[in-house]
Amino acid sequence: MSLASTAERAWWLRALLVLQSPRPVFAALRDDSREAAEARQEPITALVLLAGVAAFLMEPVTGRLLDESDADAVLVAVVAFLAGAFSGLVGYWIGGAAVLAGARGAGAAASYRGARHAVAFAAAPIALSLLVLWPVRLSLYGLDLFRTGGSDGGGAGRAFDLAEWVFGVWALALLVVALRILYRLAWVRVAGALAVSVAALFGLLIVMAVFFQGIGGGA
Repeated sequence: MSLASTAERAWWLRALLVLQSPRPVFAALRDDSREAAEARQEPITALVLLAGVAAFLMEPVTGRLLDESDADAVLVAVVAFLAGAFSGLVGYWIGGAAVLAGARGAGAAASYRGARHAVAFAAAPIALSLLVLWPVRLSLYGLDLFRTGGSDGGGAGRAFDLAEWVFGVWALALLVVALRILYRLAWVRVAGALAVSVAALFGLLIVMAVFFQGIGGGA
């Protein structure tokens, strides 16, 4: 087995390990060399894609996909995959920029690539939610999940919604650990970095909204 394939396998294992023991995983991200970045590219792609699909399915609009359509499960799956892939990429690049701003604002010597990779591994719980929650939801409710007033309403449906938020909070906690371990920040600086990251994220989203509104207005 070559050194490259061994390194890739190690990063696939870390994509799972980050859910249980995140500190050594984020410490390993300190190696920002080209070889290390290439070795973790495939698991990062998988995490970003799965987390993106999960994030898209959490959006209220997905509960209305079939309201005025005769689409079947295949079309829903295609829409979820494409929209989720787009959501994941946007979150990866914009989230990475926000984390970079926060880390540098806290005085850390951060790189954009390292910040993006930290975001990807911190999103592992959201990716996990797609594999854990959605098979159960689909087996219970089927395509009613994508219709207004379907059988997924009531207490059980709200319990699944709450579970999704729990996975989201878990991901946020991993991001805090990433700031602490990857950049060797004291807890006070972690809080500052997180605040700057959130502010930068909102700023980037506002800029994007204004940009696309301008495009739409000029069309």
